[in-house]
Amino acid sequence: MSALTLLFLIAGLGLIGWLSARVRAVSFRRDSNARFSSLPSHQGTYVALWTVLPAALFIAAWSFTSPALVTNRVLTAPAAAQLPPKGFERAAILSEARNLASDRSFGAFHPLAETLEPEYEAAQSYFDWIGSAVALLLAFATGAWAYTRVRAGFRARSRIERVVMLLLLAASLIAILTTVGIVASLLFESVRFFRIVPIGDFLFGTHWSPQVISAKDPGASLGAVPLFWGTFFIGAVIAMIVAIPFGLMSAIYLTQYAAPRVRRWMKPILEMLAGVPTVVYGYFAALTVAPAVRDLGVALGVSWASSESALAAGLVMGVMIIPFVSSMADDSIAAVPASMRDGSLAMGATSSETIRKVLLPAALPGVVGGVLLAISRAIGETMIVVMAASGVATMTLNPFASTTTVTKQIVDLLTGEAEFDSPKTLAAFALGLTLFVITLLLNIVALSVVKRYREAYE
Repeated sequence: MSALTLLFLIAGLGLIGWLSARVRAVSFRRDSNARFSSLPSHQGTYVALWTVLPAALFIAAWSFTSPALVTNRVLTAPAAAQLPPKGFERAAILSEARNLASDRSFGAFHPLAETLEPEYEAAQSYFDWIGSAVALLLAFATGAWAYTRVRAGFRARSRIERVVMLLLLAASLIAILTTVGIVASLLFESVRFFRIVPIGDFLFGTHWSPQVISAKDPGASLGAVPLFWGTFFIGAVIAMIVAIPFGLMSAIYLTQYAAPRVRRWMKPILEMLAGVPTVVYGYFAALTVAPAVRDLGVALGVSWASSESALAAGLVMGVMIIPFVSSMADDSIAAVPASMRDGSLAMGATSSETIRKVLLPAALPGVVGGVLLAISRAIGETMIVVMAASGVATMTLNPFASTTTVTKQIVDLLTGEAEFDSPKTLAAFALGLTLFVITLLLNIVALSVVKRYREAYE
């Protein structure tokens, strides 16, 4: 039985349970004048949930366990005795046979896969019928049990709310557990890296050259300070020099000077910048801004100015960050109580004086929080620096010079042909863990600042 047919049957049982329970609840109301805590639809929904949810959970669990059961049954067949010992070739033959049995392949490279195809079809059909039978029996049994609980005084509504609360809790736990899994995978691979390279050499070393790693002293070529400096220089200095003034001035204009009609048009247009894919910014940086920056450097007498410069990547990254700064500053300035602005104007201050001495100081915590969030967004950006910055790890203050970032190096390290357990590849996980810790700290600081701001004006 196909999965779609099985789900259709379970949904049909749920509908039958809903109708049956509702009819029974209506009959209770017809025979009594008492007040009921639940409507007939609540009673029906309660039975439908008990009919569908346990069976759906079983199908989800069965979809993970049945492939292993099918493979174990195939391995007991006489034809499976010809399989090679455990390894890549054995797994490839079994995978080909599985794809042939499920009609997901047009042929097999190994003849033994075609021999095992009937065994896979038989085993798959056997366990599909077992799973379907158990799911239908479970749906019928739990639905019948829920139906027996439908009576005049049964509080079905509170039970439904409890089930919905559990579903919401499960959705929250999925997001949390996913984050924990990501952090755990980073930690596991980073620990493997730090068993090879001392953590001090990695965090404080000033020479980054992963292409040439000495077996005697691998830490001598994996000092990440030039990468941290490049990331800070591009994402937190050059990008913020562009993003903070333009974002702040646009927020001041939209909240204090723009007519309501102009604001309705300009704010959505400005926020559209945040929805532009980063690869588009990368093309803009590589094809337009980088050549212009190189020509500017040559015109200023910097003959060695490169088209892969920190200035080109930082400028475009700053343009990308403007909506973040502008949106946070706009919300913060607009949230300042109108009485403070009106009081300043009533005392004879001009509009610019009111903005400089009243509104901006009052909105400063929110503005600072937005800037910190924008910095964490900038230092995690990958596509622009891949297309506009270079791969040369240098520690320079010259914006026309080539430099690189942590994210650019992670891309380079993971797209090479090195073995997965080599120091070069594992360094990417250590860089990712360091970047994760930095952005996490910035987000915590930003959120604490924003929280303090909200507490002051709520």
